[in-house]
Amino acid sequence: MQSLQCVHRNYTIVANVEAHPGIPLPFAGGCLITSPEGHTSRRLPLPLNMGFLASLEKAQHASIAHGKWLVDQQLDKGRKLLG
Repeated sequence: MQSLQCVHRNYTIVANVEAHPGIPLPFAGGCLITSPEGHTSRRLPLPLNMGFLASLEKAQHASIAHGKWLVDQQLDKGRKLLG
């Protein structure tokens, strides 16, 4: 399976979707974020209330959008992203 990725404000965001076959919403969204210095985050899951989606494509797009939001939170509001 190929992962969707993008560069946002010099941070690389890679969708990291986990499949859970057999449940109604089998795709758990999440992302990995790499800083311009090369440091990569742990897997950052989508919030629980919207973390599971029905299609892989939707889960990947939601994961990328969440990663962009997290990068914006760090750069604009000073919230720590990478530990």
